[in-house]
Amino acid sequence: MTSTARWSRKQLLVAFDLYTRLTFGQLHHRNPEIARYSEAIGRTPSALAMKLTNIASLDPEITSTGRSGLRSASALDREMWNEMQNDWEQFAFESQIAIEEFLDGQLDTPGPDDNHDYSSTDSIATTKVRVGQRFFRRAVLSAYDNRCCITGLATPALLIASHIVPWRDDPLNRVNPRNGLLLSALHDKAFDAGLITINDDLTVRVSDKISTANNPFFSFSIGTYNGKTIRVPEKFSPDTNFLAHHREHIFEKVIQPE
Repeated sequence: MTSTARWSRKQLLVAFDLYTRLTFGQLHHRNPEIARYSEAIGRTPSALAMKLTNIASLDPEITSTGRSGLRSASALDREMWNEMQNDWEQFAFESQIAIEEFLDGQLDTPGPDDNHDYSSTDSIATTKVRVGQRFFRRAVLSAYDNRCCITGLATPALLIASHIVPWRDDPLNRVNPRNGLLLSALHDKAFDAGLITINDDLTVRVSDKISTANNPFFSFSIGTYNGKTIRVPEKFSPDTNFLAHHREHIFEKVIQPE
């Protein structure tokens, strides 16, 4: 049964969660995922798609591109947007609980290491970590259209949602997708090791402390991207404060001796 009543908080949680993991081009009523979720929350696919475009109208990165067809968001939408921005981890946790209540575990397919009842009250801290990790990966994958932002690699099994500021160093931004880059497994490792970093203009900087004289693979797979602009995300662009932290505290600071 569908409804024209005011959107409930739980319905909004589901809609906002969908927004974080769908690309702008997927925000339409013909999207099978939107159709499935709309049925679960008691809305029409058109109503849910409209709500997603309302959410997009709150996203400065979407509106700055001059996207047409965006509608005005409600006061409740704005409240939820601010709530999400202010506490990503709690938002991820509450939205997952709402999804499980609506979908009864049938539509939101868990990953191989994520088969857990998130509405359970046991081990909440551990559960929040797992939910947050999953939310972060899906949001970063969506932002970069499932492609490594440096190489364009589009094989999900080889892609890592990499934290700019390491997980251990900033608990408040562990789940914030603006603290993420989508990188191939190789470039994720190079980023964590301080071999590469990203400038504020979103160009790649490769360390010059690694000798390339007898290292043709490094030159080809990493060195060749020096100065190249990364794939600019559709949403959740990397925060320049996080990038500055990486350049100051990680880049060229943890390189292992040759």
